[in-house]
Amino acid sequence: MQEKIIILDFGSQTTQLIGRRVRELNVYCEIVPYNKFPQGDASVKGVILSGSPFSVYDESAFKIDLNEIRGKYPILGICYGAQFIAYTNGGKVEPAGSREYGRAHLASFDKNNVLFKGVKENTQVWMSHGDTITAIPESFKTIASTDKVKIAAYQVEGEKMWGVQFHPEVFHSEDGTQMLKNFVVEVCGCRQDWSAASFIETTVAQLKEQLGDDKVVLGLSGGVDSSVAAVLLNRAIGKNLTCIFVDHGMLRKDEFKNVLHDYECLGLNVIGVDASAKFFAELAGVTEPEKKRKIIGKGFIDVFDEEAHKIKDVKWLAQGTIYPDCIESLSITGTVIKSHHNVGGLPEKMNLKLCEPLRLLFKDEVRRVGRELGMPEHLITRHPFPGPGLAVRILGDITPEKVSILQDADDIFIQGLRNWKVKDAGGNETTLYHQVWQAGVILLPVQSVGVMGDERTYERAVALRAVTSTDAMTADWAHLPYEFLGKVSNDIINKVKGVNRVTYDISSKPPSTIEWE
Repeated sequence: MQEKIIILDFGSQTTQLIGRRVRELNVYCEIVPYNKFPQGDASVKGVILSGSPFSVYDESAFKIDLNEIRGKYPILGICYGAQFIAYTNGGKVEPAGSREYGRAHLASFDKNNVLFKGVKENTQVWMSHGDTITAIPESFKTIASTDKVKIAAYQVEGEKMWGVQFHPEVFHSEDGTQMLKNFVVEVCGCRQDWSAASFIETTVAQLKEQLGDDKVVLGLSGGVDSSVAAVLLNRAIGKNLTCIFVDHGMLRKDEFKNVLHDYECLGLNVIGVDASAKFFAELAGVTEPEKKRKIIGKGFIDVFDEEAHKIKDVKWLAQGTIYPDCIESLSITGTVIKSHHNVGGLPEKMNLKLCEPLRLLFKDEVRRVGRELGMPEHLITRHPFPGPGLAVRILGDITPEKVSILQDADDIFIQGLRNWKVKDAGGNETTLYHQVWQAGVILLPVQSVGVMGDERTYERAVALRAVTSTDAMTADWAHLPYEFLGKVSNDIINKVKGVNRVTYDISSKPPSTIEWE
């Protein structure tokens, strides 16, 4: 039985980060809504209460009966979680006067307390709260303070229950991971045996039991999630898996051929469908971004469904859904925050049972599983790519000519990123491609005057887009070297017929988005 830590989500923006930090310690954890604790689960070793956008004294604040878990499991409350524990036991939580946000230092802490084992003096922590704990019950003991926050951390005496006002999960808390390790390993006794190899072993066994001799169909996109899901399923059920890869005509240059070759080398049973003519016909004259997305989404479903029905006795639809998708779909307030289907609309249309082998993994864990499965590195590290492909990087109507121009320009940019060597923070050699989260070229709906040779030109302009990010929720424009940008600009203008001007997008998200449409 895989032991686990349960993280009760009270609506914090950093709840997923708590989960990732615990997983990085090779300890399995699950994030569940604050009111959905898995009673009777013998594999639970401890509980973490997350932060929340609410104040504990608000009528609408999320509340639980702590007596259902108190004394049964070690408990760590973070920010709102710490305030909630103190408040419901008779302590005081009041507005801080001014919002306490940003870096702080633990001016003092109990070095003998297990939570601070291995933590250096005056360690930096990250604060983000509008309320503060001003008094704790008699049975509580203050174990850390900052110069502004007297009760920065406490422990309930005689119990395995702690609260911290700061956020140990945030990168800026220098010893935050050590504190989380102290809780999940030293206090909860977790073995740190959660790994990519152990995930593969248990998941393959579960898939064999779940699917038996049933046939499964999976839609491949060329991205890491669906690719890893396919290889994992192939290891479990082999020939009973059929993968379908649809080319809607808006893929990157030679991508359909190259990705099919990769999949065949991996031993997957893949059907490649070139449906580009259908999509170009349906997109003709369409300029509105959302309409373009809907046409491509519906078209994909229709093509996939038609191909899947050619396979006899299929009972399951497999998808590359990952954990952040599932978390966003959890109901915390009684309504679903965001519905996710990796291949939107297919489960309902095809009336098949759903199989999601990666639904418990974060993106970085998916990549680790891919490496453990022996997949090629260029598939594992592939940048995110929008489902509608280059259609949302062509501003205005879609034509085969525009797609061809953009494919050529984009190929120069992406290959340039792959070939440009740089040093990472540790002094190791890497490439610009691996330092960038996502990159691509946008074909602009403008033309500009230029000179080539002695002739005047009036041709298209393109924008290069490259961003750095950890989760795509926020992103900063990548500070690419001027020499690199100069070379790419020169190569595109000289080699791509129809383009005479190259710009670089230096907008961050927010307020901009990563894609232009």
